[in-house]
Amino acid sequence: MGTNREEAITQGELVYYAHILDPEFDEVDIVPISDAHYGNPLFSKQHFLRTLKFLERPNAFGFLNGDLTESTLKTSKGEIFRQVGSPEQQRDDISDMLYPYREKLLGADDGNHEDRIWREAGIHIMRDIAKNLAIPYRPEGLLHKISFGSGSSYHPEYPFVFWFYQTHGYGGARTKAAKAVKVERTATWIHADFYAMSHDHVVNVAPDVYLLPDPRTRLEKNSKGEETGFRVGRVRAHRKMLIKTNAYLKWGWGMLSLVDSPRQ
Repeated sequence: MGTNREEAITQGELVYYAHILDPEFDEVDIVPISDAHYGNPLFSKQHFLRTLKFLERPNAFGFLNGDLTESTLKTSKGEIFRQVGSPEQQRDDISDMLYPYREKLLGADDGNHEDRIWREAGIHIMRDIAKNLAIPYRPEGLLHKISFGSGSSYHPEYPFVFWFYQTHGYGGARTKAAKAVKVERTATWIHADFYAMSHDHVVNVAPDVYLLPDPRTRLEKNSKGEETGFRVGRVRAHRKMLIKTNAYLKWGWGMLSLVDSPRQ
């Protein structure tokens, strides 16, 4: 006999988070918030708060993509005696700044700076921040389904649907091309309309195209207009955007030693 019970989602299984936004929206702005490195003396609070101010627009939403705190340890890269506050204080301060905008934030994942604390002490700083803000959290990244507006496919009751994947990023790279190719690699294994990767502190947006089957089918006809008995469907070019996001650090003499010192 059949059952209506839903299959349990196992720990670590990839899932997506669905966000149903206002059907009156004609467009939506999605704002990446990453690499603030709060606690670094070169953190630009002015620009960070300007981004948060943007979220006050009704159709603006954001997501947290890691490295919000500096989180320097004695055993890690960076200058522990120059950072402002302990990793715990950095966590609390950045959470306080984000709290008024919690209903506009779609999710959060870890950056390598927060991951330092996890590896040394078993504490997920970003999970604490996400829990305080009551937003979705996954350490490796999140897949989102965004629904808004109406009139998709000429049906007034259908919303427009977009997918995006966020992940902090990884590894070192010297050239802009080497930094950008990392998000291109990510886009080869998961479907989305845009992919947002941070970590490298260099902004880049590049369009790409891949072939996506249209699930709608029709009866095939030959050159004489006669049905062949087969059903066929079209394959269309689907555009995806590959995005590398910004950082909130001022340029200064100490930036390399504070963020990614080759001497450490």
